[in-house]
Amino acid sequence: MSTAGQVIRCKAAVAWEAGKPLSIEEVEVAPPQKHEVRLKILFTSLCHTDVYFWEAKGQQPLFPRIFGHEAGGVVESVGEGVTELRPGDHVLPVFTGECKECAHCKSEESNMCDLLRINTDRGTMINDGQSRFSKDGKPIYHFVGTSTFSEYTVCHVGSVAKINPAAPLDKVCVLSCGICTGFGATVNVAKPKKGSSIAIFGLGAVGLAAAEGARVSGCSRIIGVDLNASRFEEAKKFGVNEFVNPKDHNKPVQEVIAEMTNGGVDRSVECTGSIQAMISAFECVHDGWGLAVLVGVPNKDDAFKTHPMNFLNERTLKGTFYGNYKPRTDLPGVVEMYMNKGLEVDKFITHSVPFAEINKAFDLMLSGQSIRCIIRMEN
Repeated sequence: MSTAGQVIRCKAAVAWEAGKPLSIEEVEVAPPQKHEVRLKILFTSLCHTDVYFWEAKGQQPLFPRIFGHEAGGVVESVGEGVTELRPGDHVLPVFTGECKECAHCKSEESNMCDLLRINTDRGTMINDGQSRFSKDGKPIYHFVGTSTFSEYTVCHVGSVAKINPAAPLDKVCVLSCGICTGFGATVNVAKPKKGSSIAIFGLGAVGLAAAEGARVSGCSRIIGVDLNASRFEEAKKFGVNEFVNPKDHNKPVQEVIAEMTNGGVDRSVECTGSIQAMISAFECVHDGWGLAVLVGVPNKDDAFKTHPMNFLNERTLKGTFYGNYKPRTDLPGVVEMYMNKGLEVDKFITHSVPFAEINKAFDLMLSGQSIRCIIRMEN
């Protein structure tokens, strides 16, 4: 029986206040409006960004809210003006978007859509400033336009990538955020040559994805840098073959790496958000050709400080957002890369829990036990 045009009642994991366990509630999900689609979420996964905003660190708290932004599902219904998606399509919702009409979307060099760029403060839909979620007549706020910790959700069509229906959603759902961010930082921005050297700062999920990008690119020396030595063993699965813990040395880590590599690495990717790691990642690349890529998000008052000679000696510093992938244009191709065994995704998935146990996923991440935990919506 079609549910198009009707309010759907379903289960969602609602965050009522900062840092408190999510509560499984029955909520109402309104039909999609103009340029929106309603999705049935089948699998979602927990990303550190969800945890950060659930803890309400460093931003204006907005509750009650439905978090979640890494997910896979199927289109249940579409709103007015939606022509590129239809009910039954397999999709990945994405925390950013691609309107295909703004200057950024029309540029081959940018993926930072003017209309749908990530906005962590917005808790409503762009179209009318209203939430599509409610309980007992009171609105529940959205999160980064996705809110995938719900059996059904409503997204702007520009934030939904249509993918190969043969792709296993319980695996490829992790591509809608962290894995693409790190992998793309290496393959799309750093672009290391085969046989080159690279340093990866931070060996969480994004850093491991950056390392995977280096492995796929054929880098011969992949140096992992992390303050937590317990991450080194896991990182070997992602191609990391040398390790540096800055705490083991009495000199700046960039000097340690320069000594290890006869003047510096060819490329570096910084995935921590630590301003000191950013400076080290830049200063550890070789003069003449070295390129550093910043991925981690710093604190709002941070400032990057390095001597201008580091630039004049022909080192390059770049930043990236979502691995420079355009969600609708490029994400289907990343899924195909996985399907063709060019990208290994399964090794990122360390745990799986049913939706009723979603708080266990938070516990696993907070205790450092999981890279990615898949949350199964149906069992």
